[in-house]
Amino acid sequence: MTEGVTTRRDGHVLEITLDRPKVNAIDVATSQALAAAFKELHDDPELRVAILTCGGDKIFSAGWDLKALNSGEMQLDNWWETDDYGDGGFTGLTENWFLNKPVIAAINGLAIGGGFEMALACDLLIAADHVEFGLPEMPLGIVPDAGALQRLPRRIPHNIAMEMFYLGRRMPAAEAAHYGLVNKVVPKDQLMEAAREWAASLAWSAPLAMQSVKEVQRTIECVPLEEAFHKMRTDPMPVYRKMLKSDDAAEGVAAFVEKREPNFKGK
Repeated sequence: MTEGVTTRRDGHVLEITLDRPKVNAIDVATSQALAAAFKELHDDPELRVAILTCGGDKIFSAGWDLKALNSGEMQLDNWWETDDYGDGGFTGLTENWFLNKPVIAAINGLAIGGGFEMALACDLLIAADHVEFGLPEMPLGIVPDAGALQRLPRRIPHNIAMEMFYLGRRMPAAEAAHYGLVNKVVPKDQLMEAAREWAASLAWSAPLAMQSVKEVQRTIECVPLEEAFHKMRTDPMPVYRKMLKSDDAAEGVAAFVEKREPNFKGK
């Protein structure tokens, strides 16, 4: 794959690596390449989970390629309309409403701006212990509108999010774990091992059940409890409906009763 994005398949797991030295910045072409990788994950029934990481160990991603923006290669005004970032929006992930397969972010360095927003769009976040998160947009005269404004106040206390927006304070990995922003913090030399361990566990799970979790959560997010139940019962959720009557559901129950390992096939 081009534009500094490579993929590696390991059984049911797709590893996606953004590697654009020095700061893994993302221009339009790179976003399109990331989107193509996530489309591969979506389209291939043999793939069940992805790991997203970046090259090097200092900067996960600096987000938007400001040099490309300054040169006019990218636009700021209504950027989501004027440039084609690929299916799923910026990085192919921040507005990807159709990908139900889980994505693990293996965050190996500083995640700032759009790089932080890309990580926020993932389902599980594992960070190396030297990682920091930051939103430096305010001094640039812009705001982090590719996911941070929308997601961050839902993940951490509101006032802490405002502090990051207004003051640009960087948040260390340990503090991010304290707030539940990341799931796990590990030494940097154990990062990919930890991500692959989680991916292997997910790849073993029943695919339709795993995808149903993401589909349902996306549909009922921020909905009052009673309405959330109603939406699950009545809204069109094709993966959830398929899971309820799937061979995998029958196989899981049978394997439990028969005290054996299940053989899930995703159907």
